[in-house]
Amino acid sequence: MTPPEGRGIPVPAAPHGPGVFRILHVSTGNVCRSPLTERLNRYALADRLGNTRSGGIVVESAGTWGHEGAPMEEHAAAVLHEYGADPGGFLARELLDEHVIRADLVLTATRDHRAQVISMGHSAGLRTFTLKEFTRLVRAIDPATLPAPRTAVSVVERAGALVQAAAALRGWLLAPNPEADEIYDPYGAPIPYFRSVGDEISEALDPVVTALTGVPARM
Repeated sequence: MTPPEGRGIPVPAAPHGPGVFRILHVSTGNVCRSPLTERLNRYALADRLGNTRSGGIVVESAGTWGHEGAPMEEHAAAVLHEYGADPGGFLARELLDEHVIRADLVLTATRDHRAQVISMGHSAGLRTFTLKEFTRLVRAIDPATLPAPRTAVSVVERAGALVQAAAALRGWLLAPNPEADEIYDPYGAPIPYFRSVGDEISEALDPVVTALTGVPARM
């Protein structure tokens, strides 16, 4: 498939480094939902694995209409602070082919975002899900079938096996309704709505991080 004009790059293969698993979170502007998801995901991974073992998983984000170089929306940053996560240093990015090419797992806010990522090609359909869709699928995967996450390398191997298992289940575990896989945009809303979106994202991430790490959330 030909990339959209001005966005194609001549990359012959995905530049996966040894022992690295890349997660890409995608929303529209990359100033609300995907920054929240990126930073909450990073925070949860470090909390459960420590910085040494979680270092093999790189978490990034971008937007299909990203406000390139813009800071995170201030309410999103405030919500991250309330969770104890760090919003510092964030700059929005527009989604490019290179981001999709190097991602091992793409998690989107909505079905439309998923469709846009898949339309870019690069065999993205096998590793692109909405966040809530991926959550539903990983809940059905037996953790005993995944590699034990004893080291940073085995955490990466476990993540790869998890994506393959989720892709195999996709056609069998459908959403009860289309809206079940959506996280709606809080842009322009008051902070209570941002908090509800933050809660929604955190709840969806929890089983995903548990499946990735083999470590449940602390009570």
